Amino acid sequence: MLSALLVLLLLGGWEAYARLGSVDAFILPAPTQVAQALWDDRGLLWDNLLVTGQEVVLGLALALAAGIVLAVALHLSGRLRRAVYPLLVGTQAIPIVTIAPLLAAWFGYGLLPKLVVVALVCFFPIVVTTLDGLASVDPEQHKLMRTLGASRVQAFRWVEAPAALPAALSGAKIAVAVGGIAAVFAEYTGSERGLGHLLLQSIPQLETPRAWATVVVLAALAVFCFALLALAERRLAPWAHRRKDPVT
Repeated sequence: MLSALLVLLLLGGWEAYARLGSVDAFILPAPTQVAQALWDDRGLLWDNLLVTGQEVVLGLALALAAGIVLAVALHLSGRLRRAVYPLLVGTQAIPIVTIAPLLAAWFGYGLLPKLVVVALVCFFPIVVTTLDGLASVDPEQHKLMRTLGASRVQAFRWVEAPAALPAALSGAKIAVAVGGIAAVFAEYTGSERGLGHLLLQSIPQLETPRAWATVVVLAALAVFCFALLALAERRLAPWAHRRKDPVT
């Protein structure tokens, strides 16, 4: 209810600001105009949402798989971590807009370069949070596993992996918030479909309400994916949820 009230207040202020003529409607349309565009262009928005949604979901899945594998490798090998981790951090300073055209030149303008762009953007937070989760295991638990005669694989299976799973999903929730933006950037470099392509078309055509409607749909996609990941965290790692809610 508080979130809904905050949204209503923001929309009311936006509507008043736009209607009072403080800014040109071609730059910032009123929320009612955006809502009208959402309805009038619902078929167009839905078709392009399916394309961008596929890119975000598949790219996030690729980043999740690769990020967990790399995080485990860095966790198990201190030498590899010292060699790779600084390079991994340094790659985050490379603007994704410079990589996307290169990927399009290598792989064409199909689905693959978009997946790579989304995966590259989502990859880093997943690696960092998973690595922190693996390292957060209480040393006493490792001592207990050694006392019970557990092997290194068994210790990883029963102690480290359960600690890393909620962290990996938390990293995915962080990543999905920017995954949609990455997909839009990837579609800017060359695409015939997708929300990024629709946004790129709407602005020069002075269809500003449609452009803002595209942004609203993109935000809804991010919220929906975030909610799915939160649900997955509750289902796959209920012990982490119990730790967050000690009252229960």
